[in-house]
Amino acid sequence: MNVVPIAFAFDNNLTIPAAVTFTSLLVNAAPDTFYDIFVLHSAKASLDKHLLSLIDDTFHNCKISYVPVGDTFDNAFEIRGITTPAYYRLLIPTLIPQYDKIIYADADIIFRLDLSNLYSTDLGSNYLAATKDLGLNLSDYGKKYIQHLPNVTPGGYLQSGFIMLNSALIRQDGLTHKFVEVAAKKWKYQDQDTLNIICHDRVLFLAPKYNMTDYSFYYGLKEPAKWKELYTIQEFQEGATHGNLHFNGHKPWRKWSVNFDIWWEYYRKSPVFDEKFYFDFYYDRLNELDQLPLMKRIKILARYFVYGIRKKP
Repeated sequence: MNVVPIAFAFDNNLTIPAAVTFTSLLVNAAPDTFYDIFVLHSAKASLDKHLLSLIDDTFHNCKISYVPVGDTFDNAFEIRGITTPAYYRLLIPTLIPQYDKIIYADADIIFRLDLSNLYSTDLGSNYLAATKDLGLNLSDYGKKYIQHLPNVTPGGYLQSGFIMLNSALIRQDGLTHKFVEVAAKKWKYQDQDTLNIICHDRVLFLAPKYNMTDYSFYYGLKEPAKWKELYTIQEFQEGATHGNLHFNGHKPWRKWSVNFDIWWEYYRKSPVFDEKFYFDFYYDRLNELDQLPLMKRIKILARYFVYGIRKKP
């Protein structure tokens, strides 16, 4: 059995999306992969564990543990609706000391890849592994922003929504204290800026398939010439077809977004599926749905009636 530790950090606003994320992770796990899941949450606020307990009851290839986090980031800078749990990933090496290497992921990802092969990757002297942030590395605004950060250069700015931490080395070099110190400043991209500033020259960059953000699809489809500054078109095609989908922009449970129908497919497969919630989302958007191309509408209906039916694992 391949045990893969993976941590998430969220509050009660994201328990349903997190349950869908967990479902996708476990549905697409290899037969010999077992996920040791850690949920980081504020020690001051009670996390509603009822919905997440349904994951434990439904799947047998995981264990979910809850890790309360103290007040280290209670007064941290918040922007764009991103709250303090976003900073908790900076504390993972000390909060989960039993592992020398661990994956962190945001709770708005649909996993379509088993992560055991990635977890077996040797990080060497790198503090972490991550994909590149295409929105900031490729846009004119992003390039200017990155140039104002200490130590970071355009093209080498990481995306922090999916990372693998070299916890042993981070603990050895005392980086957690540095993370907290740098995060105390009002960086626009919060924890992500912090990780880039501290780990800038000790990052193993991953193929985009591990973290296909909304910008991955924008540049891969709309501006492939820019995409090719960082990755190959073959890597885009692989990520678009089989990669993990990170809804870091518009959230599919709130509004239309890139690949929203795939999120809803996994929502239907999840043990938290609620018919009324699903119906209300689509019924309120029938006019928008009717304006979609015919093949797109067929794809959505197929995901609803064929692929989106939950089966026992």
